[in-house]
Amino acid sequence: MDMRLELIPLPVSDVDRSKAFSVDGVGFHLDHDVEPGNGMRVVQLTPPGSACSIAFGTGMTRPGTGPVHGIHLVVDDIAAVRDHLRAQGVDVGAVRDLGGVAFASFSDPDGNTWELQSLRGLPTP
Repeated sequence: MDMRLELIPLPVSDVDRSKAFSVDGVGFHLDHDVEPGNGMRVVQLTPPGSACSIAFGTGMTRPGTGPVHGIHLVVDDIAAVRDHLRAQGVDVGAVRDLGGVAFASFSDPDGNTWELQSLRGLPTP
């Protein structure tokens, strides 16, 4: 029996701002942006190379739902990805080593926190 994690819904306060941050800043692919009716809007995006997507919109999450913390984006070259995101205006923190695994954090406009993670550890100089 397969169980695939393929979609994570995120609470956001401004759908267009979150879409711009995710597409223009972080580089996620826009899968769809639809309004099926009854005031609902669904924006689904997928990180490059990922089988799991995120979704946000209106009418999707309960009002007052807090941010999601610690969403991991696993990357091969953490320094290159960090540099690319910073060049796109994303405020990514310093790369840190946590026992041979490297991490660098950033937040989206709604306070959802993301971790770049590299199983290769810190980059070598």
